[in-house]
Amino acid sequence: MYRDLTKGSISRSLVLFALPMMAGNLLQQFYNIADTLIVGRALGANALAAVGSAYTLMTFLTSIFLGLSMGSGALFSAYLGSGDRDALRAGAAHAFALILAVTLLLNAAAYLFLEQILTFLRVPGAVRGGMREYLRVIFAGLLATSVYNYFSCLLRAAGNSTAPLVFLAVSAVANVGLDLLFVLAAGWGIAGAAWATVIAQYAAAAGILVYMLAKCNDLLPKREHLRFNGRILREIVRLSSLTCVQQSVMNFGILMVQGLVNSFGPAVMAAFAAAVKIDSFAYLPVQDFGNAYSTFVAQNFGAGNGARIREGTKKAFLLSAAFSCAVSALVCAFAAPLMGLFVEADGAAVVAAGVKYLRIEGACYAGIGCLFLFYGYYRAIQRPAMSVALTVISLGTRVVLAYALAGSCGEAGVWAAIPIGWALADLAGLMGMRRREKPRG
Repeated sequence: MYRDLTKGSISRSLVLFALPMMAGNLLQQFYNIADTLIVGRALGANALAAVGSAYTLMTFLTSIFLGLSMGSGALFSAYLGSGDRDALRAGAAHAFALILAVTLLLNAAAYLFLEQILTFLRVPGAVRGGMREYLRVIFAGLLATSVYNYFSCLLRAAGNSTAPLVFLAVSAVANVGLDLLFVLAAGWGIAGAAWATVIAQYAAAAGILVYMLAKCNDLLPKREHLRFNGRILREIVRLSSLTCVQQSVMNFGILMVQGLVNSFGPAVMAAFAAAVKIDSFAYLPVQDFGNAYSTFVAQNFGAGNGARIREGTKKAFLLSAAFSCAVSALVCAFAAPLMGLFVEADGAAVVAAGVKYLRIEGACYAGIGCLFLFYGYYRAIQRPAMSVALTVISLGTRVVLAYALAGSCGEAGVWAAIPIGWALADLAGLMGMRRREKPRG
């Protein structure tokens, strides 16, 4: 059930552990893309723009509790590497309580400040009504997403990346089927797409919760682990809060760029909505590979195996770069037909804007692939502040350059700012890694 990453072939262990994570998140992106395809073709460009802009907002909101889960997962892996099961169980209890409280507060705030959020994002009047309708439904799925991601991170910390895939696969199939039923057959419009996603999210959350209770009692806390432990809570807060900041700062920067994109009008909004889905699908495997690498480093960090970490780091960067370059070539070559999937034949302006995005930003996936590895490395060796610093460099550059270049270069300037930010953050991450001869422990 669990994979020990402190032993055996490094490349084989990394790839086999990463593959289920990649498959699961590709499925998740598949049903996100299914939403976009069905909405774009059935309801038109304005509905596509509304769902796309809402997707960026939801990514930001979920990144907050996802960051808490990822930071906690790094600590769980270290506990497992050192063989401290009691600390793991106590940590699981404290982390769950913290993440649940944050999720409920976040959900309440999202509903309370919905109109202010739409204003901040500079949503045009033609799109605003549809986006409001979509968000009122989709916010109801935040709790389910939080529960699913928490237990996924707990399982992955123990080396089990397969079980989360199963429940995500069921959720993906359900989402697509419900999209077809609610949007096309029942005619529920944009709200139907939102309800399809929310129901699918709760199916995944319920499935993984039942699995944990039935099959993974060795990871769950017992009564004696439910007592408050200040030391463990401080460790969780120290690691997970900074990982949360890193994730949320990254996605807040993207949200600010979304606001700038919205100012160019519905056609560019729709193009960005479709292109970002293609983009996410293209580089998602290297993101998951970075998470697998992070678990590998964390387990070996807990075991005090610095030499294995150094060897694994070299192999991880080579594998990630090779994959990223191959995907970049494919995306640049097929940018136009990929964009054409999302709009009808009269959407030439949307296709043209999306192709420009993909050929500027999509040529540089190696940059984001390396950055995901640096994030995973610093999170695993319990230096999450460095991950925050890399995010600030990457997103700060992106936001500043996007606003600076938008006036003179239009949307092309916004797209070009993205890989420049990646490159600067990669350079900073490499310099920090080289200064550190070996991980602590």
